[in-house]
Formats: sequence, C-alpha cells, structure tokens
Amino acid sequence: MSELKQHDSSGLQDFGYTQSLDRSIGKFASFAAGVSYISILTSVFQLFYFGYATGGTEYFWSWPMVFVGQLFVALVFAELAGRYPVAGAVYNWAKQLSSKTSSWMAGWLLLISSMVTIGAVALSLQITMPQIWSGFQIIGDGTGPYDFAVNGVLLATILITFTTLVNAFGVKLTAAINSIGVFVELVTAVVLIIALAWNIVRGPEVLVNTRGLGNGQPLGYFGVFLIASMASAYAMYGFDTAGSLGEETKNPKKTAPKAILRAVNASFILGGLLLLFGILAAPNLNDPKLGEPDGGLQYIILQVLGGPFGKIFLVCVVIAITVCALAIQAATIRMMFAMARDNNLPFSRHLAKVHPVRKTPTTAAITTGITAIIPLLINITQPAIFTILSSIGIVLIYMSYLLVTVPMLRNRILKKWPLPDDGEAGFKLGKKWGFIINLLAVIWGAAMTINLIWPRQEIYNSTPPFQWYLQWGGVIFVAFVVIAGLLLYRLRIRHRTGVLEEHSAPTTSDQDIAELEEAYQLDAVQGSNDPDDDELERALI
Repeated sequence: MSELKQHDSSGLQDFGYTQSLDRSIGKFASFAAGVSYISILTSVFQLFYFGYATGGTEYFWSWPMVFVGQLFVALVFAELAGRYPVAGAVYNWAKQLSSKTSSWMAGWLLLISSMVTIGAVALSLQITMPQIWSGFQIIGDGTGPYDFAVNGVLLATILITFTTLVNAFGVKLTAAINSIGVFVELVTAVVLIIALAWNIVRGPEVLVNTRGLGNGQPLGYFGVFLIASMASAYAMYGFDTAGSLGEETKNPKKTAPKAILRAVNASFILGGLLLLFGILAAPNLNDPKLGEPDGGLQYIILQVLGGPFGKIFLVCVVIAITVCALAIQAATIRMMFAMARDNNLPFSRHLAKVHPVRKTPTTAAITTGITAIIPLLINITQPAIFTILSSIGIVLIYMSYLLVTVPMLRNRILKKWPLPDDGEAGFKLGKKWGFIINLLAVIWGAAMTINLIWPRQEIYNSTPPFQWYLQWGGVIFVAFVVIAGLLLYRLRIRHRTGVLEEHSAPTTSDQDIAELEEAYQLDAVQGSNDPDDDELERALI
C-alpha cells in the first residue's frame, strides 16, 4: 500500500515527476495569479497613452477585439490545464501535443519574453510614481535627457529585487501578497469605474469618431487601429499562469481551468469599463497630455478626481504593478524550473534545485531576477531599443502560444484529441466546439503575431533618430531568438534531455506490483468500499 499512498491524484507522476513543490494554492490564489499577470491597472494605465495617441478614442474597440481572440486561446488552454496541471504549462502542454523540439521552442520563447516583460512592467512605475509625489523622481527633475529613463531603471530595479526575494522565500508568501494585491486591485478598479462613470461629460458617440486619424495612410484608419491595438494586445495575456502553478494548486484539474477563464473575463469587464468611462470623463479629449507617457489615464484620474483622491488611486495602481511583476516572475520561475527539471537548460541541475524547507526553486528565482534587471541597462541610453525588446516580448509570447494551439488543432484533425480517457479531464470543450474554438485561436494568434511584428516606425522607431535597424528590430530580434534557440537545442541540449534523477517519479518494482495486486484482490473478496480503491486500481494500471 506504500505505492498507493505516494500516488499523486493530480496526475503528476504520469509525467514522470515526483512532487517537490509546495501544493498550497487555493481557488482564489489561483485566480489571482492569472488576474495579476494580466493586471488591468498596470496594462491599461501603462499603455493608454500609446493607444490614445495612435488611435484616438476609437482605440477603445481594440479591447473587446483582443478579448474575443484571447478568449479562444484561453478556452484551449483551460482544456489543457484540466488534463495537464504541470509547472511551465505552455512548455509541458506542447510536449504532450508535439515534438520535443517544438515544445522546447515554446518554453524557450516564453522564457525569454517573460524575463523581458518583468523589466517592462517594472519600468511602468516611472509613469505613475512621480505623478503621486515628485520625490519619486530621484534622478534629476525629469526634464533632463536621461532623467526619465535612468530614474525608471532605478525604480524598476528596486521592484525586481523585492519580487525576487518574495518569490525566493516560498509560494505561500508569494500567493498571500499576490492575493492581497489582487483584492486591492479589483476593489480599486470597481471604485474607479464608478467614480469615472459619475463624472462623464460626453456620450459614447465619440467612440466612433476617427477625427481624421489615418488620412493619407494606405489602409486608412484601419491601419492606425491595428497599431493602436498593440496597447490591448500587451494587456491580455498571461492567463496561463494559473496552469503554470498547477503543481502547487489544490485540486488543479478543476481549479486551474476555472481560474484561467475567470481571469480573462474579469480583466475584460473591468479593463473595458475603465477605458470607456475614462474616455467619456476626460475633461478635454484634445489635451496633448492624454497621448504622452507622463500623462495618459493617470492624468485623467488626477483631473477628474482631484489631487488627493486621484493620488490615492494611483497608489493602488503602484500596488497593482507590484503584484503584476510578482506574478510574471513567479510564472517565469516555474517555466525555468520545468525546463531545467527535464535537463533542457544550461546549468539545469542548479536551476531545478528546490529549497528543502521552502519548497520553491530558489536558484531559478534569483536567476530570473538578475536576468530581468540586465536588459534595463539598455533603457538608460537607448530607450528606443528597450521599447523594441518590450514589443518583441509580446510577439514571442503570441508565438509560444501558437506552438500549443497549432499542434492541438493538428491532433484534432488527425482524431488524436480529445483523448480516449477524457473522462478524467477537469474541463472539456467537446469535439465539435473544440475544433471550431481551436481553429479560431490559431487564426487569431497568427494574425496578431503578424500585426505585432510588422516593421512600422510607430511601434519600433517612434522617436528620432530614425534608423532602418530600429524599424526592423522586431523581425531581426525574433529571428535571432528563434535561430539561437534552435542552435542551442540542437547542438547542446537535445542529446542530454531527460528528467533529472532527483525529480524523477519512483518506478514500481515487480514486488510492489505483486503486493498491490494482492491488496486489490483482497479488497475485492471482502467487498470493501474504500474510496482509495479507485486510486489503487490506477496504480496497478
């Protein structure tokens, strides 16, 4: 019976792994992980100025457009999370659906993009904190050529240091801080929506007025709208975090799928209402500050609600940014741990180490923190290049998602999905709707990847000096990451890949099997209704 007691009801042993992480995350904490990664108060406030400057008031419509597309992806991911609740979700899902090379690339792309995204999110403190109190502009007064950028790097470094320490301490502390932060974020979002709705000064007809934007462009306003939609595309991803924390979640096959879908839906509703009422409540839609980095939605809040009340809400935005960075780093750590556990990264044995007391991959936590800070140094003298890296981070995430949705669609076409034993899955789309949703998820992901990587000055070289290599930076860098990843895997990784011994699930010996069979037959003879019988039968199989 000892083998039975070691059996993990979440199915982790089916992947060849032994349970080494702390399974302590509940339903709200799982939901909070997805919400904090998306973090509407971070993403909406961080890039409102870009969307508004590029697409005007009609930029609002990119939010429901991106939601519908990402909902298709989230539904596919929910089905996978209901069957494969394993750390490094996208990587491990791809491993179940396609080749080792493809799954490794899915993990590699998401790992690189996530480490860049941690820094990009942390930099958004510079947009908010000096508007709360000028003392947060520690370097200069913000008007010098490098004041804004250098101060942003300083604030971001402090934040990443904090999130690294929290993540290294253990998932219980991470989940507790994250849950409190998400609760504050949700309450703040609701109160902000009510306050802005109370102060609206115009009707929704402004949402269908292009005001001449796009005139003279080859695609007209549609071309401008595609650029502005990047602000929404940047916001609505990362819902797979709930799946990536599956090994640390209670009853993950049912909890993780619900958390993924609830995170997407909650973010859409609250973020959409913030955008809507923010535009309708803005005192002057022609104010140039609405389209500037030190203005945007923060500027509207301060104007509408007044200094003291507005600044209180901006403090809550800072809390949201903090837990967003915390959640992104937590997901990045799990991806690094999952790949290292399979001996699929350099220094895998060190990166896969789990602290014996805290039950968390401490080395991976410290590594992600350091690698997230290093790219920030580029922002000091070349903020245009860091903007390119941030934009590319989104492209890489959409590409990694495609490396899951495309193989899954292929498996559906080949009648290899749903699996015959789909009764154990915690969430199912069914054959008919599953195929339609999966197909739409692939079409959406491919379309947005092309839109995001499209070499346009407005995204990749928005400020002088205008250089061809900056405008084509997205294509160049993505090609570099993909080629470098393939070479690394083919030349150094694939020959040694395999679950590290310390993380490998124990095998069942012939003697153990004989003992289990004897116990099972004895229970059958005695007519026992022991609830463990089902698990005993699974262990025998």
